[in-house]
Amino acid sequence: MTRMLQLAWTGIFPRKRVPGRSLLDPSVYTMRVLPQDLDLLMHVNNGSYLQLMDVARFRHVAEMGGAALGREKKFGAVVAASTMKYRRSLKLFDTFELTTRVLGWDERCFYMEQVFTRREKLCARGIVATRFLHSLTNDRIPPSVVVEGLAQAHGQANPPESPALPDDVAAWARVVDVAPRPRVDA
Repeated sequence: MTRMLQLAWTGIFPRKRVPGRSLLDPSVYTMRVLPQDLDLLMHVNNGSYLQLMDVARFRHVAEMGGAALGREKKFGAVVAASTMKYRRSLKLFDTFELTTRVLGWDERCFYMEQVFTRREKLCARGIVATRFLHSLTNDRIPPSVVVEGLAQAHGQANPPESPALPDDVAAWARVVDVAPRPRVDA
């Protein structure tokens, strides 16, 4: 419940934009494992990882100026798909870093990597595909519109191009059907 409150707080009162933080810059959030994050085996529950990632993504978006842009344009991000790989357990009161970064985007989704580390050792890695939706109409907002809006907010004349997605992320996006579909000419 505490992580849901943390997420709500982060959404209602987002962090201020970090000067110089761009769309492709990583964000590192230091957190601590709390009792409600644990399962019966006394390590972080797999569902808790997803809640922690939500909090870190909201923070990341706010730091690059996306929260203000979303309020102004009336759109927000939703998760279209996610996948996780776990390597090491996080236990009660462990301090860890959660690094969030945008890997790239296509005409349908943004692809983000979120990495949990403790003492510089990999604990878990998540990949998340997000879409932006208009808050009143629920229409999809193309990533290019979000990128252009962020570029304008940062005073950039030209929005950045998406980096090439890592092969494993591009393959995953096709398998879970969030990647652009090939056009079929009639």
